Amino acid sequence: MIAQHAPPAPGASAIGPTAGTPAKLTSVMVVVCIFLVVAAYLLGSIPTGYLLVRVFRKQDIRTLGSGNIGATNVLRSGAKGLGAATFFLDVLKGSAAVWLGAILAPHLALLAPARSIEAVAALMAVIGHMFPAWLGFKGGKGVATGFGVFVVAAPAAALAALAVFAILFALSRYVSLSSIAGTACFPVFAWFLVSGNRPAFFIAVQAVVSLLIILKHHQNIRRLLNGTENRFGSGAALRRTA
Repeated sequence: MIAQHAPPAPGASAIGPTAGTPAKLTSVMVVVCIFLVVAAYLLGSIPTGYLLVRVFRKQDIRTLGSGNIGATNVLRSGAKGLGAATFFLDVLKGSAAVWLGAILAPHLALLAPARSIEAVAALMAVIGHMFPAWLGFKGGKGVATGFGVFVVAAPAAALAALAVFAILFALSRYVSLSSIAGTACFPVFAWFLVSGNRPAFFIAVQAVVSLLIILKHHQNIRRLLNGTENRFGSGAALRRTA
């Protein structure tokens, strides 16, 4: 005989093994979701390159080189130590956002798998870096922050993408081309190297973040096609011309 299941009582959740969870939990989940989205965005939106150059060199990095606030432009401005610090802090803030998602995931177990919750945090951190409210929504290209979220969410795939970057950079000396190639390869590596539960949303966010980073390089892509992109260490003028 086939067992007959009674419909859930009004106000009770029919999701997962915890059917009948009080409605109060839904309010908690909403608050946690909002907190995670806002906190991850704020973490990502910290303009580390801008702040470091402003504090230690009394300059606006947006008026130097490419005008970008990321580690490469800070490094090209002549501040090697600040460039390294910018890269490290941008990676750290991306990683911190995903760690926060992992911490809060148990509170959202009825809503989505833990990896999907981490993916939300990853996406918001990268968006925060690219579009920080503090700088008129004009931020960096997301390479270091993207690596930070990837290295926590899918470490093996992130390291494989880093290897692609390193090899191509050694051969070409183009930071932009190497970044684009490494970023484009990441979702493929993640597909094959991530084990265990792989929710569709988790996979989709990896592809979306990679696409956003590549799109942020649209000017670099144009210069690469035109043969006018600067190679790293080429000594290009620091003062912005456009």
